[in-house]
Amino acid sequence: MHMITLTSDWNENDYYVASLKGKLLSTCPEVRIVDITHQVKPFNTAQAAFILRNSYPSFPENTIHIIAVYSEPEKGGQLLAARMNKQYFLCSDNGLLGLLGGQGPDLVVKLKEPDEPLKASFISNSIFAEVACALANNTPLSELGTPTKIYNKQTPLRPTIEEHTITGSVIYIDSYKNAITNISKDLFDRIGSGKKYEIYVQSKHYMINRINKRYNETPPGELMAIFNSVNLLEIAIRNGNAAGLLKLNTSSTVRVEFK
Repeated sequence: MHMITLTSDWNENDYYVASLKGKLLSTCPEVRIVDITHQVKPFNTAQAAFILRNSYPSFPENTIHIIAVYSEPEKGGQLLAARMNKQYFLCSDNGLLGLLGGQGPDLVVKLKEPDEPLKASFISNSIFAEVACALANNTPLSELGTPTKIYNKQTPLRPTIEEHTITGSVIYIDSYKNAITNISKDLFDRIGSGKKYEIYVQSKHYMINRINKRYNETPPGELMAIFNSVNLLEIAIRNGNAAGLLKLNTSSTVRVEFK
């Protein structure tokens, strides 16, 4: 049984989610449909990519991911289907494929766009659902579109590195209002080499000089840092709202200075 996941910026209260699921179940009733999220901020491809990048590796081989975020292409844009890390990804050419990170796709094909205006206004229902079901029925990806190497290869934001400093950015605010940065544990260990350090949040307004192994090592209400389950440095207030109280957003800077 093939699995099809859905990631969108639709909000579950709209009819779009139900309509797409109905189309999939009518076309390929044997598939299993899994919702990743429908709470992506409208048109926020970076947020969608972060969520998918850290969830799709847990899915089995040949899972088909429909990414219905900013899915109507710009004039002259493309609709894409890609094979990457033994899974399939369907999205508009809006930078998402590159933002998923890794070594990049093994194969990308340009899908045919709908001719009818009504179908063009709901790409996921008219195009992605049909392509997903064709893949679920073992149609080779190469037969579903025109192979292309020309697409938006936007890459994830990376930290800047100086001799004794890593300057990173907040890239995601989770549902607990913890601020997740793009500073990985591997990078921290490589640049730090066991040295003492100070972590500065919002310039030098807040400083942390210890990284927790568990959230409960810090008393409730206090500022803390931890490497989370995806090995990224996270700034939090235990049982509190770090993003709100520290005025953090996805453009905020976090700097690590090694002594």
